[in-house]
Amino acid sequence: VQLQASGGGLVQAGGSLRLSCATSGNTFSRNVMGWYRQAPGKQRESVASISSGGSSTDYADSVKGRFTISRDNAKDTVYLQMTSLKPEDTAVYYCNTGPTSYYRWSWGQGTQVTVSS
Repeated sequence: VQLQASGGGLVQAGGSLRLSCATSGNTFSRNVMGWYRQAPGKQRESVASISSGGSSTDYADSVKGRFTISRDNAKDTVYLQMTSLKPEDTAVYYCNTGPTSYYRWSWGQGTQVTVSS
């Protein structure tokens, strides 16, 4: 499975971005999916996850109330709507299987999000 994240960019604090992650292969709809981020010098962390059918979501405390994860199984795509962005949200964002999944696909290049103060 290949993962192609897009939608990142440079935005001022308080702004919004919508990230997309398109996947290849035919197993997307059976998997819990997650968004992750990695800031310079820091470990990759889980940001949000969504159940295979989309009815259940979970968020890191740092983004709760500001980020919304969603998915379209017909398009094999997962989204991350980010609002009220803060400089500390600056990172490369990736999608992959959910944080408790027992396997990961190859990470792909991710998409850079830079929030200026």
